[in-house]
Amino acid sequence: MADRRLQVFHTVARLLSFTKAAESLHMTQPAVTFQVRQLEEYFNTRLFDRTHNRISLTDAGHIVFKYADQIFELYAEMENSVREMTGEISGSLTIGASTTIAEYMLPALLGDFKAKFPDVQVHLKVSNTDGIVSMIENNIIDLGVVEAPVSNKNLVVEKCRDDELVAIVPANHKLVESRQVALKDLMEYPFICREEGSGTRDVVSDYLAHMGECKDGLNIGMELGSPEAVKGAVEAGMGLSIVSRATIQKEIKLGTLVEIKLNPPLLRPFSFVHQKQKFRLRVMEELLEFAQQYCQDHQRSPD
Repeated sequence: MADRRLQVFHTVARLLSFTKAAESLHMTQPAVTFQVRQLEEYFNTRLFDRTHNRISLTDAGHIVFKYADQIFELYAEMENSVREMTGEISGSLTIGASTTIAEYMLPALLGDFKAKFPDVQVHLKVSNTDGIVSMIENNIIDLGVVEAPVSNKNLVVEKCRDDELVAIVPANHKLVESRQVALKDLMEYPFICREEGSGTRDVVSDYLAHMGECKDGLNIGMELGSPEAVKGAVEAGMGLSIVSRATIQKEIKLGTLVEIKLNPPLLRPFSFVHQKQKFRLRVMEELLEFAQQYCQDHQRSPD
């Protein structure tokens, strides 16, 4: 409803990047540049300084950004007030999720949410935990769902559910008869791990750091960028790994992988992360409430 030129300018000013703004707005970069130039022509002044592939706000740009912030805050309050009166839940949200959550938890959650609120448009971005936190910090996404602790104290972190991590081995491995395994016993074999920045890798690293007998670390044989790649490498006999139980239900049923519980157990939280905003759209509140209830209902479910 607000002036499109002002919306585009506000996003560019927030992110200080035409490229990131285009991604956030689902527009092409030339279209973003055109809208900003239109606004600059309207005010008959430059709003951005562009030097050495960097941009910064001019004095006029700072003024426009300040008032744009207030305008969009009022728009949001107005929209929420009307929707509360009419009972309508609609709008658009962009969610970011780390790989494990995006592949194994969110499809069912978002499917149920969409069935209840068909007028809500949800966009999903997938990255590792570090990437999702960065998107939240830069306001590229409205809500993140991550699988590792978040160190930025300026963000709101709300626990969704606990996730158990287990060791996985191929069906013909000598450890298949073990009901539990200590981390030191895994050090004898090549270990398949996730890439740097992965929430799973961070949690396993923290777990390793608390095991006094594991000073030498795991024998890392390969680093891979997704749970599917890790499972495939383990199935092929290239090593063993530690993964979320939520990711291996199909392989356990098919008998291509065997899970072994860790001793001591390794649990981590799946958490919602968002900005400490003064005001949130009602559709955001509805999604958070729905997701929290969904997580409680499925806490005991392996998938």
